[in-house]
Amino acid sequence: MSLHSTVCPRNCYSTCSFKVHVENGRIVNMEPHPANRATPAGVCLKGLSYFERAHSPDRILYPMKKTTGGGFERISWDEALGTICGRLNYFKDNFGPHSILFYESSGMAGMVNDFSSKFWEMFGGATTTYGNLCWPAGLEAVRLTLGENKHNVPWDIENAGLIILWGKNPVETNIQQMIFIEKAQAKGAKLVVIDPRRSLSSERADMLIQPRPGTDAIIALAIAAELIRNGWVDPGFIDRNVLGFEDFKCTVKDLTLEKAADVAGVPVELLKQLSFYVGNLKPMTIAPGYGMQRFSNGGQTIRSILALNILTGNIGKPGACFHYANLQSYVFDRVKEPLSYYPSMDSDGVFRRGVSKAKLAADMVRMKIPELKMIWVERGNPVAQNPDSNATLKALRKLDFRVVVEQFLTDTAAEADIILPAKNMFEQTDIIGSYWNPYVQLKPKILEPDGEVKPETEIYYLLAQKLGYSKEEISKWLPEPGDENIQTYLKQRMKDFPELQWEELMDGPVLAPGLEEIAFSDQNFKTPSGKIELKSDLAKTLWGVNPLPTYEELIEGEERHKKEFPLQLLSPNTKNRIHSQFGNLDIIRQFAPTPTLEMSSSDALERGIADGEMVRVFNARGEMKVSVKLNFSIRKGCVSYYNGWWLSEGGSPNLFSRGRETDMGHGSAFHDTLVEIEKVK
Repeated sequence: MSLHSTVCPRNCYSTCSFKVHVENGRIVNMEPHPANRATPAGVCLKGLSYFERAHSPDRILYPMKKTTGGGFERISWDEALGTICGRLNYFKDNFGPHSILFYESSGMAGMVNDFSSKFWEMFGGATTTYGNLCWPAGLEAVRLTLGENKHNVPWDIENAGLIILWGKNPVETNIQQMIFIEKAQAKGAKLVVIDPRRSLSSERADMLIQPRPGTDAIIALAIAAELIRNGWVDPGFIDRNVLGFEDFKCTVKDLTLEKAADVAGVPVELLKQLSFYVGNLKPMTIAPGYGMQRFSNGGQTIRSILALNILTGNIGKPGACFHYANLQSYVFDRVKEPLSYYPSMDSDGVFRRGVSKAKLAADMVRMKIPELKMIWVERGNPVAQNPDSNATLKALRKLDFRVVVEQFLTDTAAEADIILPAKNMFEQTDIIGSYWNPYVQLKPKILEPDGEVKPETEIYYLLAQKLGYSKEEISKWLPEPGDENIQTYLKQRMKDFPELQWEELMDGPVLAPGLEEIAFSDQNFKTPSGKIELKSDLAKTLWGVNPLPTYEELIEGEERHKKEFPLQLLSPNTKNRIHSQFGNLDIIRQFAPTPTLEMSSSDALERGIADGEMVRVFNARGEMKVSVKLNFSIRKGCVSYYNGWWLSEGGSPNLFSRGRETDMGHGSAFHDTLVEIEKVK
């Protein structure tokens, strides 16, 4: 039996370190890794499911091609690569390389993913995607205001006197954070949760506020006005560090808690109590979730909430933090922040035509000269996870050829002409950063791939050979097959950081070079003015929004929309999935075998719907039938359907979302989504 230190590479806050026991080529045990102070309790249920995920009988282990009957049959690698090579050459010669769309997403993190884009650059270019489905509106909001995205180390939160989970539910989505929150509570800290749902995290809270979705900015701005009126601000901090306070003060001076309470649909007494907490309980940490910035007003909402930390001086001190994203461990990334524009040329002058991830379906269809003819998908499941699933399906089916690199038969893989088997996390060495904890971590190869699985780097290498590139040409772009070559590449990249030693990484997580445990403790802000920019001219220049934080009504929240579709669809993340991953595994299915829609009992009563009945959920973009679960934990006027369900499992919430970008950062405004529900007769 062998023991290995490794790290979970999923798109998750925690990025847990753990140790894996391997015997006879199979994982037989896992245990926490004590060297990671951020994840001392070990992996979650999804992490434990790696036992099954790594060796699942449903895993795709061989190249597959679609049959005339719509199923799939096993083929050889030679046939698969030969077919793909023929199509690549045909489309490139007849329509140009930009007739091919390369789509990748966040299914597995790691530095080795960079080689995918290198292949397409070697090929002569491709149509690629820009933007991000996850968090860019918030990233851009923080970058514009503070200069960069970083926050205090996770364990610092236990020093807070007030913790506000604003649209975040760490009991399900960031379970390790609860360890430090509970330590803070044991020391007397107050915990406030702001969420339209009574989430599991709110069960631990001193106060729960359930606003109308998308109104968080007006709540924050009204509290800011109340802080200013009562003198609950830090004038010294503001004078030294803040640009635009006087303009901000003028903008919010007439905004009252009563007005915000009316718009948000919450008791004004709760806002008064929260205002007192924010102004008087120190130090304060606000931890906003990523869901709020997935509205059309998402960037301005994050800027408005961040203003509360700024006014009270809760930046750069122990226990005082805006806990959104920490990119300090992304030391190898060329670009650590979201681009404020979409570049039409890459660094080597190869043209990249771009389609927006948020508007994928519409952009794919509108591409002309050349039209898109082929797509290559890896590390993603756009049919289920991109907005407007029906439109995405139509756009995919309009193409002449589809290649999907996958571990399981997802909704997107089911649309492929060729499926190539993807590696799992244990089958290739890589280095992983985290957007929550401050560690750089090594994910070593500890298993030989099952069946005929090949890492994506090897797939690209073999495909380049098939395309006729010489070994010398390929070596400029891609490593030769073999994990030892991947390790050589990673070690070469590490030479710029002598603090990182390979042997140490083999033993466990290493704190990122240059780590600032208390973010912005040096009061150094990398903005144009060198100060915190409460007023940002760049916000207007780059994104066309007000230079100051403002509240804007949701695009799909206007009354004219609500007459036909009066219910706001929430699609929160669940502890049982990382987006559309893990839910197909038996260990997960025992806890969530089928999808359900959560609905307020009062909304159900108005429609004659009883608990457990089948309902039809619909809007102008799609519909599905699902069983309903009634409760009093969700705000009236809202319904909730967990993110991550596949169409083949009953339906994705993206059947109802529109391809719409956020106000900044090229994010996706998933949550501007209204539906209606009726009983199935």
